[in-house]
Amino acid sequence: MTKKGIKIALFLVVFMVSMGFGQAEEMAETMRSNGKIFVVVGVILIIFSGILLYLFSTGKKVEKLERKIKELEGGS
Repeated sequence: MTKKGIKIALFLVVFMVSMGFGQAEEMAETMRSNGKIFVVVGVILIIFSGILLYLFSTGKKVEKLERKIKELEGGS
């Protein structure tokens, strides 16, 4: 890619990001006025909690498997 192409691509990315922030702010204001922002925050919290629970349970399972592997290696 040429320097000119890189500059154009960078300009387009910056332009799209700046347009997105303006629309997101407008959407957030609309949701706040309708009272739906609390629903969005609640759904995000539920999803985040589920991801954390999944990660902790997976970590415990991995620790259990590591202990079993150590026992098997030590017993041989």
